[in-house]
This record gives sequence, structure tokens and C-alpha cells, in this order.
Amino acid sequence: MLVSSSGFSKVKELVKEKILFGNEPSAELIAILTVYFVQGILGLARLAVSFFLKDELRLSPAQVSALLGIVALPWIIKPLFGFISDGLPIFGYRRRPYLILSGLLGTISWICLATVVHSPVSATIAIALGSLSVAVADVIVDSLVVERARGESQADAGSLQSLCWGASAVGGLITAYFSGMLLQYFSDRTIFLITATFPLIVSGVAWLIAETPINKDQTQSENTAIDIKQQIKQLRQAITQKSIWLPTAFVFIWQATPTADSAFFFFTTNELHFEPEFLGRVRLVTSLASLVGIWIFQRFLKTVSFRVIFGWSILLSSALGMTMLLLVTHTNRSLGIDDHWFSLGDSLVLTVMGQIAYMPVLVLAARLCPPGVEATFFALLMSVSNLASLVSYELGAGLMHWMGINESNFDNLAVLVIITNLSTLLPLPFLNWLPGSDIEENPANLPPAAVHCHEQSLIPEFVPELILRQPKPRKKEEGGF
Repeated sequence: MLVSSSGFSKVKELVKEKILFGNEPSAELIAILTVYFVQGILGLARLAVSFFLKDELRLSPAQVSALLGIVALPWIIKPLFGFISDGLPIFGYRRRPYLILSGLLGTISWICLATVVHSPVSATIAIALGSLSVAVADVIVDSLVVERARGESQADAGSLQSLCWGASAVGGLITAYFSGMLLQYFSDRTIFLITATFPLIVSGVAWLIAETPINKDQTQSENTAIDIKQQIKQLRQAITQKSIWLPTAFVFIWQATPTADSAFFFFTTNELHFEPEFLGRVRLVTSLASLVGIWIFQRFLKTVSFRVIFGWSILLSSALGMTMLLLVTHTNRSLGIDDHWFSLGDSLVLTVMGQIAYMPVLVLAARLCPPGVEATFFALLMSVSNLASLVSYELGAGLMHWMGINESNFDNLAVLVIITNLSTLLPLPFLNWLPGSDIEENPANLPPAAVHCHEQSLIPEFVPELILRQPKPRKKEEGGF
């Protein structure tokens, strides 16, 4: 019996150190990681949604890009969800009920897509509801992990962040290939019905969250008034500090440059005739690449200066993004490189770079969180990035429309590629807005409590799988459509 107990302890310690990156296993940690994992496996329908918009609803590249901007709106108003979660408990609880409701809403949105959606307007509404579902769940787990991360030692900084990203990436990895393979045998609406079961898992694990009800000696209205007043005070103090809004402005500029994602998806499917099964292989490769990027950051780069990481990633990504021209002009064929192999290799390299480049954004954002308003403030910072993505998609849509790029005309796609990749260099003059030393530095005017608020994870916006490769470092698009 002693041997068995000793063996169990060794296995538990091995799991803690090697798999959980030093985090103590608990029911709540399992619940948190499950939410991220589910947001990863929702990727099962991402390709189905993309083909649904393109083939059944007959949307053009510009229309799809515009739609992506609209459905990103819930991620822009994430601070509202954090504000509600922190200040308006349901039955005395701030986290569990919102997770349950978010799961139910997600299931409803997928069922609607599978049954009653037959127009661009109804599709936009259904996808936006799904986006809202994931955004709400994301705010809740953001706050939970920020609270847990406050107790981490400086030596363990980055561990919880990497673990959360890893859970999402593993979920995406499991469904990556099947997202394309299933489209070879089933309709997109059938895949939507299958995917509708996944959000219910989030509702189920919500009960594992270790949460104490608010003080019952006060009325709910008194608690709410006190919480809201305190939230507003802390938010005002944080937002007015230069060390917070300058890095945030940099992230906005970095993410807001126009994207050619939608046009490139139409090009690879309509011009190069890539099949869904192959696109599933690409998703598998990029999911693996995302894990590699997480490991590289965790192992080698988590103490490297923000300016160094962003500066080099911007330069390298802009240069490598130009390789899209080889595919667009079919030069790769003259070089003896098959279209499929070229796309796979390009996707792998740029996904790794994109993951590495975005990890410091999350670390920086979470370190700025004052205690007591974790959900609200972290969501506020991250919503700036999501707003930038909306701007990016809408600028891309405008360029596609202006240049006459549609589902069959790609004559100006090469010019669009050049414009979008050169635009990624725009943030370089503003690198000094980022902290100059490593991530362990506490800016002189940073709120003292924020020093203990370590990194957290963000599951990016809920959009379709519209890219084979990423021409600039963008957050990995897991967690939904």
C-alpha cells in the first residue's frame, strides 16, 4: 500500500512539473483548462463555416472580410462582460452562472446555423451569438487565471499562460485534420450540429469552479453599488497611466494594419482548388506549429525584451509574408515546388512566429491588471487588440473592393499582398512605447498591485478559418468560427 501511495505521489508530481508546468492540479484548474480546450475543439467547424459563407451564401471576399469585422464586435465589448461579471453576481456567484449561460448560448448559435440560417444577415447574427458565447466564457476564465497567477513566484512567471494556450492548442490539434476531412463526407450543416454539443461541456465544468458566494449580510444592490464604484475608481487610476496606454496603443497599431486573409482563402480554394481535406492538414500543421511557438516562448523568450521580440518579429514576418507572392504568381511552380507543399511550409513558419510574437502581449496585459477588477481590466486591454482586428478586416475588405478582387478575379491579389505586408512595418517607429527591459521590470508608475498580476491567456476572436498562412504575426485564431 505504501509503495502504491509512493508511486501515485511520484506520478502526481511528474504530471505537475512536466505537464502542468508546476501548477498544482485541482478541480478548478481542470475546469479552466477544459474551457480553453473546448474553445480549441470548436475549430472542428471553422472550415465548414468558411465554405458555407463562400459556397452556400455566395459571399465575395470583401463581404466575408466585412462580416468577420462585425462578428468580432463581442470581443470588442469584452470589458462590459467583465464589468457585469465582477459587479453583478447571479445567485451570489460571479463566475459559474456566466460560464453555464455562455455554453448554452454557444449551443443555440450552432443549432441555428445548422437549421434556420439561409441568408447573410441570419448567418451574421448566428455567428455573432457564437462569438458572444466564447467571449463571455473567455472573460470568466481570464479573471480566474489572473487571480490564480497572482500567487505565482517570479520564477514561475509564464507557466500558467503557456498551459492555457497549450490546452487550447491541443483542442485545436485534435480537431484540426478532421475539420477538413469531415467536409469530404458530411455537409457543413451536419458538422454544425456535431459542434453544437461542445459548448455544453463548458456549462458542465462550470460547477467545478471553486467560488465562494458574495457576502450575504449585505443586499445584492449594496454589494453591486460598492463593487461598481470601486471598479470605476481602479479602472480610472490604471487607464490614466502612461505605462499602460502607450503599450496598448502599440498593440492596436500592430494589429490594425489591413489583412488579405479572405482574398487568399478564396484564391487557394477557387484558383488553386485546394480541397477541404488538405485544408484540414494545414490546420493540423498550424496547430502543431502553435504548440512549438508556445514551447519556444516558454523555454527561451519569456524574459526577452518586448522591443526585441516585436522588432524582429515585425521585420521577419513582413519579409516572409512576401513569399505569398510566389504562390499568387505561381513562381513556386517554376521553382519546382508544389502548391500544397509550399502552403504547408509557409503556414508552419509563420504560425510559429505569430504565436511567439503574441505571447508577450498577453503577459504585458495581465501584468497591468489591478486586483479586484481582473475580468474588466484584462478584457479592456484585450478588447483594444480585438478592435484592431476589426479595423484590419474592414480595411482589407475596402482594399479588396477597391481593387476589384472577388471570388474569380485575382489579378490584383499580388498588389494587395505587397500593400498588406508593407503595412506591417508601420508599428516599428513606435517600439519605444513598449517597456525597454525584460518582462520582469515593474514600470515606475505601474500600480503596485499589478506587479503580482501575472500573465493570462486570451482566446482570440470567434471567426472562420479563412487563411492557410499568416502574412503578419496575428493571434492564433482558436476558440470558434
